[in-house]
Amino acid sequence: MIRKIRELLELIRFSHTLFAMPFALLAAGMAWADGLQADPPIRFRWQDLAGLLFCMVTARSAAMAFNRLADRKLDALNPRTADRHLPTGRLSPAAVGAFTIFCSIGFVASTLLFLPNRWPIYASGPVLAFLFAYSYTKRFTVLSHFWLGAALMLAPMAAWVAIRAELAWAPVVLAGAVLLWVAGFDILYACQDVEFDRKMHLYSIPARLGVAGALQAAKLCHAGMAVLLAVLPAVFPLFGEIYYIGLLAITALLAYEHAIVRPDDLSRVNQAFFHVNAVVGLGLLAVGLADLWW
Repeated sequence: MIRKIRELLELIRFSHTLFAMPFALLAAGMAWADGLQADPPIRFRWQDLAGLLFCMVTARSAAMAFNRLADRKLDALNPRTADRHLPTGRLSPAAVGAFTIFCSIGFVASTLLFLPNRWPIYASGPVLAFLFAYSYTKRFTVLSHFWLGAALMLAPMAAWVAIRAELAWAPVVLAGAVLLWVAGFDILYACQDVEFDRKMHLYSIPARLGVAGALQAAKLCHAGMAVLLAVLPAVFPLFGEIYYIGLLAITALLAYEHAIVRPDDLSRVNQAFFHVNAVVGLGLLAVGLADLWW
C-alpha cells in the first residue's frame, strides 16, 4: 500500500503543486488584507486556509491523474515518456481511475470548508470539467498551452471568491499573469516533443512554429506576465516597494530561464521548467506576503 501511494504521488508529480499553490495563497493574502478595510471587515479564518490547501492539492491531483489516463497510449509511444507508470504497468488504469475519483470527491468535499460561502461548492463541478478537458486539447488546438494556463489561472480567482464571495480586478490581473506564465513555460517544455507531436499529428506551438519560433512565443508570454505583474499594484494599492523589488528579481529569473534554453540546446529545459519556475512562484508569494505584512 505504501509503495502504491508513493507511485501515485510520483505519477502526478505531487511536488509540482508548488506551481499553482503560491498564486492561490497570494490571492488569499490579498483578499484578507483588502477585506480588513471592508464594512464589515472580512477576517482571516483557519478553515478558509485549510479549504484552499485541500482544494489545491485534490484538484491538481485529480487533473494530473486524469491526464495520465487520457495520454497513456501516447506516452507509451513517446520515448521520453515511455517509462511512466501506466505505460510500464507499475500502475493500472483502474487504480489511477479510482485515485482520480477519490481526489475529485475530496475536492468537492473540501469546498464545504468555505461555508457559509456557497460559491465554491457551485463552481466545483465546472472547475473539474475544465481541468479534465485540458487533457484532450492537444488533439485539436495549438492553444492547448493557454488552456493549461487558464486552468492554473483559476487558482487565484477561486481563492479570492472563496474568501470574499465576489470577484475583483486584483485577482483577475494576477490570474492573467498566471495564464501567460504557465503558457510560456509549457511551450518551452513542449519543445522536447516537437518531432513526436508532428509524427502523431498533435497540436502544439513548437510543432507549428518550430523550436525557434516557439521560444520566441514563450518569451512574449513571459514578457506579458511581467507587464501584468507590474500593473497589479494599480488595481491593488496595498502593494509597494517590496513588491516592486521582488518583481525585478522575478523578471531576472524569467530572463535567465530563456537564456539557458536555445533552439540548438534543449538539454536544460527541465532545469528551466522545474527549478526556475518553482522559485518564481514561491518568490512572488514571499515578496507579496512580506509587502502586505510590512
